[in-house]
Amino acid sequence: MARKKDKFFTHLTGISANLKESANYFADYKLKNANDLKIFSEKMKEFESKGDTLVHEVTKDLHNAFITSIEREDILTLTMNLDDILDGIEHTASLFEMYSVLEVDEYMNKFVEAIKKCVDEIDKAIELLSAKKLLAIREHAIKVRELESKCDELLRSSIKHLFEVEKDPIKIIQYKEIYEDLEEIADFCQTVANTFESIIMKNA
Repeated sequence: MARKKDKFFTHLTGISANLKESANYFADYKLKNANDLKIFSEKMKEFESKGDTLVHEVTKDLHNAFITSIEREDILTLTMNLDDILDGIEHTASLFEMYSVLEVDEYMNKFVEAIKKCVDEIDKAIELLSAKKLLAIREHAIKVRELESKCDELLRSSIKHLFEVEKDPIKIIQYKEIYEDLEEIADFCQTVANTFESIIMKNA
């Protein structure tokens, strides 16, 4: 008889799946006009709202749980860290609509591709956590940190380039904020990687 999957690992798998779907949508959506911006922002808000519902389910079940497979603080921390990534993606999408930004430059594309890869690595790590293959998670945590480091470099080069080529001060402010938001999402991904490392140290 198949062993029943741990409730909290099921929750984390669902949160990660929603995050992955949202990151893929964010990366693949093509902006052509103002209506596209509205659709883009509203869809990202749907992902974020679903994420909030999933987080609420975790906190409710943690409150009622007597025993958990890993420390309840680690489950809650990982849940909130994953939600931070999704909140960051949704907030960045809202900036595109608020500033009516339709031109996605090479730097934004590189940021988004790195974030998408981070979320893929996180999703693989969550699968391994659910299977209790803790030591195998480290490989994915390392990859996330490497991607975040590249985003640090990308932020510096993107802002330097922006001030070199852009003459419109309003556009400078808008693009700089978007670059910084995208880099912050990568920081949130690294925080998840650090949480994985903490869980490995306590349980492996």
